[in-house]
Amino acid sequence: MSTAQELIARSNRLGADPKNTNYAGGNTSAKGTETDPVTGEPVELVWVKGSGGDLGTLTEAGLAALRLDRMRALVNVYPGVAREDEMVAAFDYCLHGKGGAAPSIDTAMHGLVDAPHVDHLHPDSGIAIATAADGEELTRKIFGDKVVWVPWRRPGFQLGLDIAAIKEANPQAIGCILGGHGITAWGETSDKCEKNSLWIIRTAERYIKANSKKLPFGARVKKWEPLSPARRRARAAELAPTLRGVASADRPMVGHFTDDKVVLDFLASRNHPRLAELGTSCPDHFLRTKVKPMVVDLPADAPIEKVLARVAELHEAYRADYAGYYDRNKVKGSPAMRGADPLIILVPGVGMFSYGANKQTARVAGEFYINAINVMRGAEGLSTYAPIDEAEKFRIEYWALEEAKLQRMPKPKPLATRVALVTGAASGIGLATAKKLAAEGACVVIADLSLEKAQSAAAEIGSTDVAVGVQVDVSDAGAVQAMVDAAVLAFGGVDLVVNNAGLSLSRSLLETTERDWDLQHDVMAKGSFLVAKATAKAMIEQGMGGDIVYISSKNSIFAGPNNVAYGAAKADQAHQVRLLAAELGEHGIKVNGVNPDGVVQGSGIFSSGWGANRAAVYGVKEKDLGKFYAQRTILKREVLPENIANAVFVLCSAELSHTTGLHIPVDAGVAAAFLR
Repeated sequence: MSTAQELIARSNRLGADPKNTNYAGGNTSAKGTETDPVTGEPVELVWVKGSGGDLGTLTEAGLAALRLDRMRALVNVYPGVAREDEMVAAFDYCLHGKGGAAPSIDTAMHGLVDAPHVDHLHPDSGIAIATAADGEELTRKIFGDKVVWVPWRRPGFQLGLDIAAIKEANPQAIGCILGGHGITAWGETSDKCEKNSLWIIRTAERYIKANSKKLPFGARVKKWEPLSPARRRARAAELAPTLRGVASADRPMVGHFTDDKVVLDFLASRNHPRLAELGTSCPDHFLRTKVKPMVVDLPADAPIEKVLARVAELHEAYRADYAGYYDRNKVKGSPAMRGADPLIILVPGVGMFSYGANKQTARVAGEFYINAINVMRGAEGLSTYAPIDEAEKFRIEYWALEEAKLQRMPKPKPLATRVALVTGAASGIGLATAKKLAAEGACVVIADLSLEKAQSAAAEIGSTDVAVGVQVDVSDAGAVQAMVDAAVLAFGGVDLVVNNAGLSLSRSLLETTERDWDLQHDVMAKGSFLVAKATAKAMIEQGMGGDIVYISSKNSIFAGPNNVAYGAAKADQAHQVRLLAAELGEHGIKVNGVNPDGVVQGSGIFSSGWGANRAAVYGVKEKDLGKFYAQRTILKREVLPENIANAVFVLCSAELSHTTGLHIPVDAGVAAAFLR
């Protein structure tokens, strides 16, 4: 393998095990020689994992390649630690070739350390030693002279110089513990470097396991013991909309919930309030979790009304505390405060809610806090957890380089941070709508009578960070509530609801049975009511507004033959739009409808018998029904599921932020169904 390929293979192996480093945490490098295409002469290069990449999924495109001679020559122009941030821009003048990733702040460490291969990682065991009050002494005791202690220093050019000097002064050493931060290891070959990294990590793990006190977090407290799994899930679903509103007071967030055993054990301990207040230490942790979480300080089984009232008080106190942290540490030129809401909310006996600009970010924030709990356990088990102080955390959180990274992020899609729930979404209009909403940035819950089809449709759209499939019978209030619970546990809440579930039986008045009537009204009229009621409650608790869209029909206006039950149910849905628009407007919830006509392609309704019946009514072949419908329209165009999906998106977009109670006809022009 080439040097770069060898580096990628090592990085992928290290990044595949969360014990070695967290997601997108740490960086690796390798030095080697290539031929300069301009001079034809050999040139020494260093390949480094670029800014923001993930070791476990690293590819060659994620590497930055720099000329080693120019990289090391930067030492001669280094203006000192007070201006070290300027050196990041200087890395651009050391790049070899074009393309590749942007060099990260740790590039200096990799280029200046005199070793062919270098790993910088954030293992829980290593950070536990790095954050222990007597970390320097523990480093000597655990590793002897093979690993050297480096006091906390913010990542940058000076840290690279420090570690380079430490390696030179300690030829027997294979790496170092970076106080408050992580580990760095090196080696003459890629395999040796990886072996040295793993030796440091595993040696720390074994020492912690063999020497830790029995209860690192203190004795367990009965009132904070975990509820049963079913009760935890039920309480989490009750809390989720309100907690998402808490996390979204400054800007909308997507949520993630976990009741991982690591979290529950931590929260059941006597010392969790003290440790949570100390916050995280590793920069990779608190950049994603904020400096500390918000902790609900009531028993898990306290009355829900009492818990919700306490959450409001805790939120107010958290915001004031964060504003104080910002005011104490800001300096001239500090970026404006980015928001004072928590990204991690801990509920003893229930679990952890984490938040981010999208589902992946929210999930990863939770994973990082689990890393932080593991770090605290290790440090408390051997010593006392002592993270870097708040002034240093602020320097990282509001670093000009971090602000520049945030400013470089792509503009969010129109529906970013919004959680959409679509019923009848495994096929036809529902599936097209779900795909459209996901493509525009929403997280989507695919709800359908068939769980298998719902999950298959969700997988077609993307990973569980984008779409999940759930089963629902919309005519059953209990099933509808279970669907909403699943949605808020998956993504934190719900913002955009599409009442699409439906069916139709084409029969004349005299042929329509009572069962036919009840079935269609149960699914469409009653079902839409139940879904709207359950989701509106969640939206109101969030306090973030929302959208409810009914997929009604041109038949809610137009009286066609042989569809009395279907047409009446659709008329019911159409008036629900007007009634709910009037009622829910005070909560910022818009309610609108779409009136399609004859969407044959991909339709579950048409393929289940309705198409054959309508074709017989109109005297055409079933396969020609779509063309028949098109010819009777003003525009002579067949209506497709994607046309309905586009209308739903427009209704929920910022462009129609002031529109509610509207029905949009998507029927290619049916004059008899014009709204009057």
